[in-house]
Amino acid sequence: MTARAIIDWLKARADDVAAALLAAMFIAFLLQIVTRYVFNNPLGWTQEVCLTTWLWLVFWGSAFSVRDRDEVRFDLLYHSVSAGMRRKFALVSAVALTAGFAASFPASLDYIMFYKIKKSAMLGIRLDVVFSVYAIFALAVIMRGALQVVHILRGGAIEEAAEARDA
Repeated sequence: MTARAIIDWLKARADDVAAALLAAMFIAFLLQIVTRYVFNNPLGWTQEVCLTTWLWLVFWGSAFSVRDRDEVRFDLLYHSVSAGMRRKFALVSAVALTAGFAASFPASLDYIMFYKIKKSAMLGIRLDVVFSVYAIFALAVIMRGALQVVHILRGGAIEEAAEARDA
């Protein structure tokens, strides 16, 4: 099995996790509607499931499923300058984001670990487990940003830098 095949398989599994999270959120949402408006007996835990799966879906999807070219950007200035200046913009942006996430990671991890003493109100899930997805997201951003910096410094095309990061 080639490295590309392994990466493609891992991406497909990450997409499967995102799809499962979306399905769980949708089922809990439907259950919440039915119990509230049909049976007039709302279930409190469905709201917690919806909130937790939404949190996980956003960070998991951003870390592993959303490609760089699929993100919304405000790049009017970026596209109005020369290719050399775009390379500088891309490098400064990648370095700043990577450095920012790397610098904040230890404190973020401490904060997540602090929440091991608390549990969610309805389901009793430890909050460090709930918020651990942010650490996964931050590590993915750091790794993808570092790959983009290396690609740009090696002289790779800046349009390919995002594709190298998404690979």
